[in-house]
Amino acid sequence: MTNRRSAFKKLGAAMTAFFGIGAAKTLASTPAASQKEVVGDIVMEQDVPLFSGGVKHGNTLYVAGKGAHFEGDIAAHTDHVLNEIQKELEKHGSSMEQVLKVNVYLHDLNDYHGMNAVYKGRFGANPPVRTTIAAYGGIPGDSLVEIDCIAAVD
Repeated sequence: MTNRRSAFKKLGAAMTAFFGIGAAKTLASTPAASQKEVVGDIVMEQDVPLFSGGVKHGNTLYVAGKGAHFEGDIAAHTDHVLNEIQKELEKHGSSMEQVLKVNVYLHDLNDYHGMNAVYKGRFGANPPVRTTIAAYGGIPGDSLVEIDCIAAVD
């Protein structure tokens, strides 16, 4: 029985080594990082990269949150942000109709209906999935709304 167990242990170790090396070779030959392309501005803080305005990975585009940093109501801010999102999408080979996921961050949850009035219809007949929250403490830059998204790219 002991010889049988040690034979199985040796076989298991050999298979692990074999498949482990094969998996490592596969990962080395197709590095995911090489597919990542920063397409938006890189936001810096004290000369250190903080975040990218947009990243393309394969056929997917990730657009960082856009805000409206001027005086105005929720309708004006939402319209401005959606226009900025649309410009970013089109600049990188996508469109509002190709958006898959949207996150909406509101300064005040009472602006939900006002934001929706401007938002509805902007993503075509088949809108993306969406999460909407009120951000505790507000939105950076005193925007009433910030929106980010993930979209497919042609």
